[in-house]
Amino acid sequence: MRWTHFIFLQCLLIVVVGVVVYIHKDNVNLYKTPPESLAKWYKPENKRQEWLHNMFKLRREMQAIKLYSTSNEDELLDKWTAQFSKHYLGISEMVPEWDKKLDVDSLTQLQVSVKSRDQQSVSGALDDLNASCDSCHQDYRATVATMYRAPDFSSVKLNQSVAYKKHMKALIRQLNQIKIASGDGKQDVALSSLAELENGIKLQGETCVQCHKKDTKTYPDVTMIKTIAHLEQSLTTGTPKEQGKALGTLAVQACARCHGTHRIAYDNRQTFVDGTNWRELIKH
Repeated sequence: MRWTHFIFLQCLLIVVVGVVVYIHKDNVNLYKTPPESLAKWYKPENKRQEWLHNMFKLRREMQAIKLYSTSNEDELLDKWTAQFSKHYLGISEMVPEWDKKLDVDSLTQLQVSVKSRDQQSVSGALDDLNASCDSCHQDYRATVATMYRAPDFSSVKLNQSVAYKKHMKALIRQLNQIKIASGDGKQDVALSSLAELENGIKLQGETCVQCHKKDTKTYPDVTMIKTIAHLEQSLTTGTPKEQGKALGTLAVQACARCHGTHRIAYDNRQTFVDGTNWRELIKH
């Protein structure tokens, strides 16, 4: 009887948790994170990003097998099938935790079909392997790409005293201060805030060259520098409409364009890397 009560309580607990999660489903995100062993095949631990290259090889090899199977070029078909088999099984060597995710039966069927030169069976085996790949990609591709390929700004510092996040917040405050001061007729405050913003943008640009290695400076670029000069002129002699337009243009060029790429990716990366914030989850 005691076991019956215990099992009933366990089932009741599962139902309660399920109901709570469903009620608050807009505040609960479920996603699969990859095994920690995958990290050693991506930067910074692996300079060659061997996992990515292995994925590229598999896609190319499947295409070649399909091509040479239909064109009856047996020698090339055997060559690409051998390469594919090696790299496909290499997945479990690189990430042992994913060994059971491999569709070894379909791989064996592919090898047998290639050996017997059965085009239809080769095509079917490739379709099954492709479905297996898609299934794993659906679970992990977005998470893995975000965790290991999105930029990480957490350790970046502009100098010994100013952290990256703190500097970004300062830029936002300066941009808003220009808007506030210009709207309230405080020209001197608006111009001094613009000068601070310009210096902050230049300091920011010194970190961008670590990734954007070009002959011309990426941030601030020539267009942004011209916009800053135009905004300064507008704050001095322009109308409120001209000031607002110039400030809006600068906000897009100096903030929105970079945030649209880097901030979204970085914020998502932090979510996956940091894991579940249980305090926030319980609060919801």
